[in-house]
Amino acid sequence: MSLSSVTASIITIGDELLIGQTVDTNSAFIAQELNKIGVWVKRRVAVGDVYDDIWQALDEEGKQADIVIITGGLGPTADDITKPLLCTYFGGKLVVNEKVLEHVKYLFEVIFRRTGPMLERNLKQAEVPDNCIVLHNKRGTAPGMWFSPPTPQQGEAPLNPPQGGFRGAGPIFISLPGVPHEMKGLMIDEVIPRLLKEFIMPAIVHRTAFTAGQGESMLAELLKDFEPTLPAHIKLAYLPNYGMVKLRLTSQGDTKEEVEKELTPYFEKLQELVKEFLVTNEDVGLEVVIGNLLKAKGKTMGTAESCTGGYIAHLITSIPGSSAYYKGSVIGYAYEVKENVLGVKHETLETAGAVSAETVKQMVQGALTVLDVDYALAVSGIMGPDGGTAEKPVGTVWMAVGNKEKVDTLKLNLRFDRQRNISMTAGYALNFLRKFILADS
Repeated sequence: MSLSSVTASIITIGDELLIGQTVDTNSAFIAQELNKIGVWVKRRVAVGDVYDDIWQALDEEGKQADIVIITGGLGPTADDITKPLLCTYFGGKLVVNEKVLEHVKYLFEVIFRRTGPMLERNLKQAEVPDNCIVLHNKRGTAPGMWFSPPTPQQGEAPLNPPQGGFRGAGPIFISLPGVPHEMKGLMIDEVIPRLLKEFIMPAIVHRTAFTAGQGESMLAELLKDFEPTLPAHIKLAYLPNYGMVKLRLTSQGDTKEEVEKELTPYFEKLQELVKEFLVTNEDVGLEVVIGNLLKAKGKTMGTAESCTGGYIAHLITSIPGSSAYYKGSVIGYAYEVKENVLGVKHETLETAGAVSAETVKQMVQGALTVLDVDYALAVSGIMGPDGGTAEKPVGTVWMAVGNKEKVDTLKLNLRFDRQRNISMTAGYALNFLRKFILADS
C-alpha cells in the first residue's frame, strides 16, 4: 500500500481512563512510535467499557484514518469486552488459537509457577476472532489482533460481513492490551515492523529548540516576523511546560534527507532569534543537558534537597549512565538533618530560617564536602498548600548552586499547587546549575 500521507487514530478503552484513576500513557507511547516511522496521529479518543460507545468509536475513527489502534479491554474479566465486540464488528467467530494457548500455559506453569489447574477465564485468553492476524504477546497472555481490509476477488464487490461494521476496503484496525508493558512490546516487536511492510511511509521531521527563562507570549513576540516566512507545510509549535518552552518546527516529505535539508536554514534562524534563552537544540530534558555538560568536563555533582524531597535526584538518575557524573543526594527535610548531615549552622536556621539564602548556601557547602563532588545544588522552600507566612508565603523558594570556590543563590516566588511548585522548582534549579557550569570555564 502506498500513500502520500499515512494517518492514524488511537482509541483507548477503560472507565478508569475517563474518571482519571489511570493516566493514559499508552497513547503517548503509540503516537511517538508511529511518528518515528512517518505516521501522523490525527486523533486520540478515550471511551469507557460500554459496548455501544466502543462500536461508535470504531465507526468514527475508521472514517478518519488509515490505521486505527485500540488499547484495553482484552483481559480475562467481565468488563473486558473488546475482543468479543471486535469479533462481532468484523463478522468473525471466536476460535482457540493453539499457539496462544501454548503460550498462556507456558506463562502460568513456567514463568508464573502457579499451582493447581488454570482457570477457564485464563484459558479463554487463547480465543481470538478467526478473521484476524494474531500478534504474539511474549510479555503477557492477551494476544494482539490485526484486522486488514477484506480483499475482494477480481470482478467482485467489496466484502461486507452481514453483522459487522467493517466496510470492505478501509483502514487497518489493530487491537492491543492496555497493560503498558505488554502494549509496548507488541508495538515494537509486531506492529511497527508490519506497518512498515504495509505502507510506504512519508518522512516526518521535527526540530526542537528548548528554551528557558522566557514565557510563551514573549517568545512569540521575538518570532513575530519569522513565522510569516515559513512555508505553509512547515509548522511552528509552542510547547510550554513549567518555566520552559519548546519551539518545534515540523515538516514532512518523501525522504528524511530532503525534509531536513529544507528545515535546516529555518531552524538555524529560529535558534538565532531565541539564543538568549536557548538551552539546547535537541528535544531532551535539562537533566540530559546537564549530564552531557558534566561528562564533557569530566566533573561530578550532587544535590541537597529539602522542599523537593528527592525529585531533582529522581530526574537526574532517570537518565542511563548518570552514575558517571552524579554521586548522590542528601534529603535534608528536617532541621536536624540540615544541621547534622549538611552542617547548616543552628543559628542560621534560628535567625534566617530554613527557607533563606544563608541556609541553601550552607547546604551547598555541606553537600560539596559530604558527597565529595565538583558541583552541588540545594533547594529549600514552602510548597504548600499551607506552611506559609506573610513574610514567606507559599511558593517562596531559595536555591543555591556552587563549587568549592563560589556559591550563587536565587529566589523564586511561585504561585501554584504543591506538585507544580515542586516541578517548577526542579526545572529552575537544574537550569540555574546549567548556567553555573557553563560560566565556570
